[in-house]
Amino acid sequence: MAASFYRMAPNESLQVVGIIQLLKHFGWTWIGLLILDDDSGDNFLRSLEPLLSENRICSAFVERFPKQAFIFIFQNPMVGRINVHIRETKVNTFIFYGESFTAMLLFVFVKYADESRGKLWILTAQIDLTLTSLHRPSDLQLFDGAISFAIHSNVLSEFEEFLWAIKPFQTQRDSLLKEFWEQGFDCVFSESNKQVESDEICTGKEELKKLPAHLFEMTGHSYSIYNAVYAVAHAVHGMNILKSKYKRVTEIRRNELQDQGIWKLHWFLQGLTFNNSHGEIVSINHQGEVLSGFDITNVVMFPNNSYRKVKIGKMDPTALEGSEFVIHEDLIVWHKYFKQVLPRSVCNNPCPAGYQKKKKEGEKFCCYDCDPCSDGKISNMSDVIACSECPEDQYPSKDKVRCIAKIVTFLTYEEPLGISLVVVAVLFSIITVFILGIFIKYKDTPIVKANNKDLTYTLLISLLLCFLCSFLFIGKPLKVICFLRQSVFGIIFSVAISSVLAKTIMVIAAFMATKPGSGMRKWLGKKLSFLIVFSGSFIQAGICLVWMITSPPFPELNMQSVTEEIIAECNEGSVVMFYLVLGYMGFLSLISFMVAFLARNLPDTFNEAKFITFSMLMFCSVWLSFVPTYLSTKGKYMVAVEIFSILASSAGLLGCIFSPKCYIILLRPELNSKGQLVNRKHF
Repeated sequence: MAASFYRMAPNESLQVVGIIQLLKHFGWTWIGLLILDDDSGDNFLRSLEPLLSENRICSAFVERFPKQAFIFIFQNPMVGRINVHIRETKVNTFIFYGESFTAMLLFVFVKYADESRGKLWILTAQIDLTLTSLHRPSDLQLFDGAISFAIHSNVLSEFEEFLWAIKPFQTQRDSLLKEFWEQGFDCVFSESNKQVESDEICTGKEELKKLPAHLFEMTGHSYSIYNAVYAVAHAVHGMNILKSKYKRVTEIRRNELQDQGIWKLHWFLQGLTFNNSHGEIVSINHQGEVLSGFDITNVVMFPNNSYRKVKIGKMDPTALEGSEFVIHEDLIVWHKYFKQVLPRSVCNNPCPAGYQKKKKEGEKFCCYDCDPCSDGKISNMSDVIACSECPEDQYPSKDKVRCIAKIVTFLTYEEPLGISLVVVAVLFSIITVFILGIFIKYKDTPIVKANNKDLTYTLLISLLLCFLCSFLFIGKPLKVICFLRQSVFGIIFSVAISSVLAKTIMVIAAFMATKPGSGMRKWLGKKLSFLIVFSGSFIQAGICLVWMITSPPFPELNMQSVTEEIIAECNEGSVVMFYLVLGYMGFLSLISFMVAFLARNLPDTFNEAKFITFSMLMFCSVWLSFVPTYLSTKGKYMVAVEIFSILASSAGLLGCIFSPKCYIILLRPELNSKGQLVNRKHF
């Protein structure tokens, strides 16, 4: 039968993954590695280091522990380096990979290093903590609280009773048992050549059950041997059953079947599955590997120098994905130095929330500085690599640890600013209606007739609408409101300015008509004034129509302009068209100002130009200051600036043009006569 190899111990790569999971679970990112300096240590290190880097864990140092006689260990410079590492306060977690003999060398060394007290040791399955003649329980105190990986095992019924019944004189050849007896009871058998006192002689009647319990625990190696024996037994049993099935086959046929290898034992071992006496399922795959895992144990030392291994978790390859690693943190007893507080083993303290990691030049990635999050970003957890941005509808808190929902804002009728603008608009609207009523009541007086009452009515009504259109800018922007407000405002203002321009031109025409032989009298009718007002307004209406067709305004939520607010506003659609509307109003105002300025020196009897000049100067000043102010404000204050500009410019036209006339009509009626109008200069 061809030789075959069956691995009854779990694959070591599973142990490496378990160590990584353990480090991640407790947040130990700055660790020390003590590795046996041989081929097995090389393989372990090659498997471990890539996973450490992949899981953001760093090795503060890697020391290769020599496999040599302990009398030479203190001559090795490695000893001095390890002593320095053990003194390092940041490194509290050490991974030790070796074997029992290597561990004994470590015991001898660290026994004299007081700084080693308070370190957390992670031991691999290759190390068995057992009592030998080379170290006593007191030497093991440094491993108090250690976490050890061990090949999976279980307690078997009647196993301890079987061990306790063993006596050293049952067989003369049982030299291994006698050696164990001498080490366990610290005595010597009389047949040895050693000189000992009478009370140090082994009688053979000592009771094994009085020795520490851990000497009789079922280790992973013992459990693997137990399962291996039962695996062979099950395979032989299966082979015998199959063999008896073909018992009646002729001798020739049987030889043919044997030549095909049907009776080979390893055929029955491959894929074998059975339940052992403990009830656990033991499976061997077709590659000859047992599907077993590792137990994770905690070494608990007691004041009487005895110790106990407590199973605190496992690494089970047969578990469901994501459940392979199990740890019961509440069962762990840490080294007394840590006072039952979770040990920390990191290069530096974690960055708090509101900060992000910043790499230190020339050092491993586990060592870093902490930088506060930049504006507009937060980190709500500790030790984040990079801060994250808040959603558009949220903004960072002052400490940059959470996002706060932005509030939706717009200029409302309830707030003081909105109320103030409404009061001003209503007040000027009432004044405009009052003035319009005065001019209608006194329409037949000379001063009203001399100033072209039709243009006066048109100007007053357009100013009234200008005051009222400011209400379109207050309140939550709606689709219809956004669509209309700029166009309505632009057209109404164009009518008002065109009316002012028409009044100025009519003043000039009236003056020129008084000259002998002048043909300007025919232009003094309503046609010229109507033509000026209509043409000036029609062009603006055409611009607004193109704007509404090509890229009309629409409501939107602006989340970028103000950090802590969402601005409900009207997007003007085409900014070019918006400023074209303003530009056309400015053009009309400039023409009116220039015409009025040129006509300011005409005789006062017919001259309204000097009041129009001043009103246009004020109008242009307001709108020239509007543009930079509008661009420099945000949110509801931008809307307030536009409303203020509308009210201020309209009030300027109303006050400069009509206040002198109202003064004469109401307070100086004696001057409102044809004779006084011809002979005096009043306005």
